[in-house]
Amino acid sequence: MEKIAFLGLGHMGSAMARRLLGPQHSLTVWNRTPAKAEPLVAAGAVLAASPAEAVRDADVVITMLTGPAALAAVAAAVVPELRPGACWVEMSTVGPDVIGELAARLGEGVTLVDAPVMGSTDRAESGRLGVLAGGDAARVEHVLSRLGTVTRVGPAGSGAALKLVLNAAVLGGVALVAEALVLAETLGLDEDTARTALAGGPLGGVVGRAFAEGVHFGTALAAKDLALATDPARLPAMEAALEHFRRAAEDPAVADEDITRAVDRIRRPA
Repeated sequence: MEKIAFLGLGHMGSAMARRLLGPQHSLTVWNRTPAKAEPLVAAGAVLAASPAEAVRDADVVITMLTGPAALAAVAAAVVPELRPGACWVEMSTVGPDVIGELAARLGEGVTLVDAPVMGSTDRAESGRLGVLAGGDAARVEHVLSRLGTVTRVGPAGSGAALKLVLNAAVLGGVALVAEALVLAETLGLDEDTARTALAGGPLGGVVGRAFAEGVHFGTALAAKDLALATDPARLPAMEAALEHFRRAAEDPAVADEDITRAVDRIRRPA
C-alpha cells in the first residue's frame, strides 16, 4: 500500500487531505496545530508528532503550507528524512524561485513536483481543483487526480509560476471590482444595479468571486501571493492591489477571513 504524508492542514489542506483517505493509501498527517488534524484522525488518518516523523517512511510527501517561510521550516526537518525513491509534491503558493531552492536541497533519488492548485475550499472538498503540475508528475498523477483535474504545465517550477500569474489576475480583478463599486456609490448608483451590470460584463467571473459565499481564501494569504507576484516584475496595477489587501489584512478581524471581507474594507476603509 502506498504511503502518503500530508503536511499542512489549513482550510485547503484539510479538505485536500480528506480526499486521500481510503483503502488505496495509508495517510499520515501533520500540522503545526495538532487539533486541526482531529477530524482526519477520526476518519482514519495517522497523526505524526513532527514533520520528520510524518515523512520517514512515506512514498509520497505533500506539503500545503502558508508560504515560503513555513516551507523552509518544514524542509529543514523533512529533507534529511526522505528516503530514496520518495516523491515530494509541493502544493503551496511559494513561487518558482522557492521551488528551485527546494530542489537543490533534496538528496539523490528524491523527486520534486510543484503542483499548486486553483480553486477554493468548496472545490477542494469535492475534488474539483485545478492542479498545475510542474516537473515529472507521471508517478503521482494518480494521487493528484483525486484532488481535481491535473494540467501538466512544463518543467519544474512552472506550476508555481503559473499559480502566481493566475492568482495575480484574480486578486487584481477583485480589487478592481471593489474600486468600481466605490465609483458607483460616489456617482449615486444603486449598488445592486451596478453589481448586476458588472457581473454581465468582462469582469463577471471576478464579480462572482468578490461576493462568493461558502469559500475561503484568506486575506493575509492573498497579500502574500500578490507580494510574490510583484517581486520579479514591475506590475503597477498589481502593486496597487497588493496595497489594498495589505491594508485589509492589518485588521486581525479580516486577515484570516475570505477576501470578500477585503472587498468590504477596500470599499469602506476603517
